[in-house]
Amino acid sequence: MSWNNRRSRRQREPDPYDGILLVDKPTEWTSHDVVAKIRNHFKFNKVGHGGTLDPLATGLLVLLIGRGTKLSDRIMGGDKVYEGIIRLGIATSTQDRDGEVLAEKDASHITREQAEAAISKYIGDIQQMPPMVSAIKKDGVPLYKLARKGVEIERETRPIHVFSFDVLEFENPFITFRLKSTKGTYVRTLAHDIGNDLGVGGSLHELRRAASGNLSVDNAYAMDEILACDRETIGEKIISIVDMLPS
Repeated sequence: MSWNNRRSRRQREPDPYDGILLVDKPTEWTSHDVVAKIRNHFKFNKVGHGGTLDPLATGLLVLLIGRGTKLSDRIMGGDKVYEGIIRLGIATSTQDRDGEVLAEKDASHITREQAEAAISKYIGDIQQMPPMVSAIKKDGVPLYKLARKGVEIERETRPIHVFSFDVLEFENPFITFRLKSTKGTYVRTLAHDIGNDLGVGGSLHELRRAASGNLSVDNAYAMDEILACDRETIGEKIISIVDMLPS
């Protein structure tokens, strides 16, 4: 076997760090913060993620390491499961509790039955208007950068599918829910729209991603647990790219 063939074969062999790492993202961290911390802490050459979570949100963040980044489309394309809380009566600039309060209304008259009826309208195929505070780009510029300048532009709706949207608990003005939907769903926009439908406004108060495709937050690691590892022991927590690819 020639040297070039031996080299080519060796290059095709997966690195022990090629794969995915399931992180239980803490609140206030951006997805980029997590990626940067893991990349720098372990001196990985390449780290990405399989779907952004807002700073407010916690839960499953799938990190793609090394050649695991080739799984990006597969990971991002999976259906998502979320659990969270909608806060009725408060509308914000970001559609979640982190934004500037734009309007407040009394929501004390809203019943669980009314909330469930409003939510039921968002099950199935719907067209969703992406929020201005998002990473969607217009002429190469993320919308959130325009929003910071007070600029709002016309946006096109996007098709999404909501498989299920269940009210787990209702304690006015808070609606605790569990949602399963396709990729690209803005849960805070659902909260905003449901609040508007009820005539009192609404925003997302809490959000946790429970699953992405067949990956579950139950198998994810907290940041403290991950950062307590060294280069050797972190490999034990990485799901190999070989195990992720079809046999």
